[in-house]
Amino acid sequence: MASIFTKIVQGEIPAHRIAETEDFLAFLDITPLREGHTLVIPKIEIDYLFDLEEERFIGLQLFAKIVAEAIKKAIPCKKIGVAVIGLEVPHAHIHLVPLDEIGDINFQKEKLKPSQAELAATAAKIRAFVPGY
Repeated sequence: MASIFTKIVQGEIPAHRIAETEDFLAFLDITPLREGHTLVIPKIEIDYLFDLEEERFIGLQLFAKIVAEAIKKAIPCKKIGVAVIGLEVPHAHIHLVPLDEIGDINFQKEKLKPSQAELAATAAKIRAFVPGY
């Protein structure tokens, strides 16, 4: 059965897309820890990040770097935090979270509940800093 992320890749489920290549996709988390919290995924469905073949793993990391740089320019924060949890969705993914303090990347804290309009505005702000968008 296809994961929710595969359904997003295939356009079956809408998402606030930030950047996309032939192999990778970045989109906003709909229940973010902070404004700008973005998920970066390979388009192929693979459960465990470290099971990606080396070239695709490196490509995903480089793609995440481009997206993180755009988030940093668009969302006021000190740094962009990176987390790989991999338990909640069986599809490899990287969380990029704007940080001002370490608690900003605590996945046990209550998530934000932005409206679709707020998510769309955040996605547009970040996309403005993605090269080629």
